[in-house]
Amino acid sequence: MELDVFFLTLGALFVAGLAADEIGRRTRLPRVTLLLACGIIAGEAGLDLLPDAAQLWYEFLSVMALTMVAFLLGGSLTRKTLREHGREIMAISLTIVLGTLGLVAAGLWAIGVDPALALILGAIATATAPAATQDVLRQARAHGPFADTVRGIVAIDDAWGLIVFGVVLAVVGGMNGAGMDGVLTGAARDLLGAVLLGAVIGVPAAFLTGRLSKGEPSQAEALGVVFLCAGAAVWLEVSFLITGMTAGAIVVNTARHHLRPFHEIEHVQWPFMILFFILAGAALRPGELAELGLVGAGYVVLRIVARIAGGWLGAVLAGSPRPMRPWYGMALLPQAGVAVGMALVAHEQLPGIGQAVLTLTIASTVVFEVLGPFAAYVALRRVSPPGGTAPR
Repeated sequence: MELDVFFLTLGALFVAGLAADEIGRRTRLPRVTLLLACGIIAGEAGLDLLPDAAQLWYEFLSVMALTMVAFLLGGSLTRKTLREHGREIMAISLTIVLGTLGLVAAGLWAIGVDPALALILGAIATATAPAATQDVLRQARAHGPFADTVRGIVAIDDAWGLIVFGVVLAVVGGMNGAGMDGVLTGAARDLLGAVLLGAVIGVPAAFLTGRLSKGEPSQAEALGVVFLCAGAAVWLEVSFLITGMTAGAIVVNTARHHLRPFHEIEHVQWPFMILFFILAGAALRPGELAELGLVGAGYVVLRIVARIAGGWLGAVLAGSPRPMRPWYGMALLPQAGVAVGMALVAHEQLPGIGQAVLTLTIASTVVFEVLGPFAAYVALRRVSPPGGTAPR
């Protein structure tokens, strides 16, 4: 890409982000949905305004932005939050993940979908979009018990989802004669390796950062930790999401000399998110929705029902206040990059059904990335209005 085109493209994307931010303030529409819509309009599915080289930025931006989000979400898992809301976080996250797997897989099988395909789609349905959910939380200025619990659920939700996906992939591989040992070993290595890597980076970061400027890590320190998490995770081929989350949780719980250890990450995150969401929108193909048919429609409806039902059941089991119970599932509807990543793995390892999995996941992402943030915003404003007044 020529230098002038590069700077013009960046300038246009940032201006679009500012416009989306302002429209979101005036209309209360989620910024994520607006940025994705900008991307769809500017991408191949719309006016095809973006240079081809711009799509090459997407992998870098997705890893960088999602690692920042994971780091911040890990920072939400403080001892105080876990002490006050740990039971809810664990109960709701587990019931949503297991309920989504069971209901989506069983429902698709009931309408005639191959059992192996139904199981894989059920496992992929457990994934959320941490970046979209985190931004909706910030835009809604949501505080209080409901918002704190949602942050905690999002922080560990994809960890459960990756475990479930690894087990299901192994089971389906065994059903197809591919064997289970290799897939299970790979999944365990990915998760345990990410936790270990996050600890290796997080422990010294907790001690070292924030000492140059008393009580506050500098921007260079904060970015250094996140870039190390992302780069080392990609290099070692482990989950950068789990790595960032683990490092963030360790820093927030062990860095006694920090006042706000994630302050600088919050400041620098938004420009990365603008580029990430617009390019994610440009990669979406709304036209593929027409190809979904009964299976795709069933997947979308079943996932929505499963998230709402699982959230309600988990909230009941955890003893959450009654007015909050119906809204947890809606707050966790967004789905994007993690699900597509799972689908790509299935595409590589399950040749017989992999293409169907990939096509359906990418197409349904359009629905959940556009409507999911709106549903999450409605849930947060309904139950956790600005100022943190929680219903009883």
